[in-house]
Amino acid sequence: MTVTTAQSPPGDQGPQPSPDGPVTPSVPGTILPARRTTRTESRRNLATLRATDVYAMLAAAAASLCITWLLFDRMLPFNGALGFVVVSYALFLGVYALLVSFDEDGPAVRDRVAAAVVQSLGLVMLAVLAFVVVYTLYEGRDALPHLNFYTESMADAGPIEPLSVGGILHAIVGTLWQISIALLICIPAGLVCAVFLNEVPGAFSRFVRTIVEAMTALPSIVAGLFIYATFILALGFERSGLAAALAISVMMLPIIIRAADVVIRLVPGTLREASYALGTSRWRTVWHVVLPTSRSGLTTAIILGTARGVGETSPVLLTAGYTAELNTDPLHDPMVSLPLAAFELVKSPEPTYIARGFGTAAVLLVLVLVLFVFARVLGGRGPGQLTRRQEHHRVRASRRDAKRFAAYASADQSSDRPAPTRSTP
Repeated sequence: MTVTTAQSPPGDQGPQPSPDGPVTPSVPGTILPARRTTRTESRRNLATLRATDVYAMLAAAAASLCITWLLFDRMLPFNGALGFVVVSYALFLGVYALLVSFDEDGPAVRDRVAAAVVQSLGLVMLAVLAFVVVYTLYEGRDALPHLNFYTESMADAGPIEPLSVGGILHAIVGTLWQISIALLICIPAGLVCAVFLNEVPGAFSRFVRTIVEAMTALPSIVAGLFIYATFILALGFERSGLAAALAISVMMLPIIIRAADVVIRLVPGTLREASYALGTSRWRTVWHVVLPTSRSGLTTAIILGTARGVGETSPVLLTAGYTAELNTDPLHDPMVSLPLAAFELVKSPEPTYIARGFGTAAVLLVLVLVLFVFARVLGGRGPGQLTRRQEHHRVRASRRDAKRFAAYASADQSSDRPAPTRSTP
């Protein structure tokens, strides 16, 4: 008799019978999950300018100009230089984003477009500044080469006098007097107020900060009227350079306080804590730690205040008046400044007066630049940087301290030695 058994399907991996023993089930092995391969993205270098960026920018500029020319000249009834520039700029950004998207992803495209906007705005500001400086120098080119323009006043120069007669010495002297007095008032008062706002918190300091922030937007004519009403009318002083300096101080003081307040706030608190841990008082910490650390920023605050005050015209006109003669006494008689002189000279229809006015503006630009460079040289060093003289004093002080410590150490060693004993016979 033949016995047949049912065969299992091909894919069945069930237990197989053993010819010599019982059937044993098979134990499945441990299967580890496959490792997921993470894709590493390469970091984009935002500082390096590649050739493709330059090509995309040039192509976008050329395409935007061509499309705008077609729109304005051939297709649409548009005209005007301002509209041409605006449409060209908008098309430039769109075409530039399209070209960059061929090689980069979404975040990189947005980053390139934002960088193009920021850089173009900076370029516009630089172009405007260069235009102002170049135009001022060009219009005053006839008056600037004359030496008498810097060494004489306008007392003997009439409207029809040539450029070889008269100058702006009276305006230069008046500006130096007024800005010097204003700085003597504003630098200590502004820095002390900024330190007070940071080191003495409270309701009164918050009130003072609110007043300072409100005064930063004070119109210059209001400052001139305030000094004119109080210093000249109420107290009975005459129009002079001192009154003009007080009006300029009212304009400069909020700028210096606000900028210095922001700079002092940036000083790390760990420096103050280290000074307090050594047993130093608050005001010694301010004098030896806070102010030296923020010296460069405080210089910038003073420069900003000086730039605001040196260009004021209406407060000087109200409080000091106008004169064509040289006045070296800031306490008596009218005294003119460079901005006021430029304003009065440019109002004249005579070409010589107009040339003198633009020359006066050019001299004012140079004077402001000299003041800024001088301020940077005095206070532009970073925290911890010393001059040669300060380094010499520091080395001498270190040597004195080393000698004193050595003397203290020798005295301690002599006091620790046992006293000699007398031997008895």
